[in-house]
Amino acid sequence: MGESIALMVSYDGSGFHGFARQEGLPTVQGALESALRTVLRSEIKTIGAGRTDTGVHARAQVVSFEIDGAVPDLNSLVRSLNALCASQGIGIREARHAVPGFSARFDACSREYHYRLATGPTPPVFMSRYAWWVKRPLDLEAMQEAGSMMIGEHDFASFCVARSAEGKSTVRALEVVDVDREILLGEECVTIRVIGDAFLHSMVRVVVGSLVEVASGKHEPSWLAEALAAKTRRAAGPTAPSHGLTLWGVAYPESCWVDTV
Repeated sequence: MGESIALMVSYDGSGFHGFARQEGLPTVQGALESALRTVLRSEIKTIGAGRTDTGVHARAQVVSFEIDGAVPDLNSLVRSLNALCASQGIGIREARHAVPGFSARFDACSREYHYRLATGPTPPVFMSRYAWWVKRPLDLEAMQEAGSMMIGEHDFASFCVARSAEGKSTVRALEVVDVDREILLGEECVTIRVIGDAFLHSMVRVVVGSLVEVASGKHEPSWLAEALAAKTRRAAGPTAPSHGLTLWGVAYPESCWVDTV
């Protein structure tokens, strides 16, 4: 078993067909593995903490890989990768030594996503690539009340792409569903923060689409509990656009990291 390395990666997902590699399509994983191949002069297979969809961004995606033989200086590795990846909208924030066999996906204990809504009659200019413009007024208290019904362990079959969950458990646990206002680059946004152990395909975006339905007055907050109980995709709201979603961070036990000092 080789040396395990973890990269903390940011990216603008606008120009990518998601994180996971796809033959003939630009993906974040494909770009990273190409850069690693150039720098390390060997084929590197990576594992991401989250398989973000087309158009979804990341502030701190974690990507792990193993390297055989000589281990590069991690500061030099970060500089070299950034030189190759910056023009593609990818930035490597940090590299760390991890314990042997470390997996960015399977060793994660929680993931945090932020979804931004640009509100009001004026379309966003600076946040247009990173927020869903919702022109109609939103009742944030109703949205927060509805979101609180999702905290804890539930079957989220109503809140994911149905075909992706066939034959798999759809039970997940959410620690936080929080709603707050922010001013970003001078533009008013509503940020929905969601933290959980793991997420189903498009789960956060369906949660957000459902919360917007409540905040728009189309449903009472209790409708979210009914949608959870129904366990069918038809019971929940629409899937929010991908460009408003950002993988904000991933948490791991401290035991995953190797102190090299």
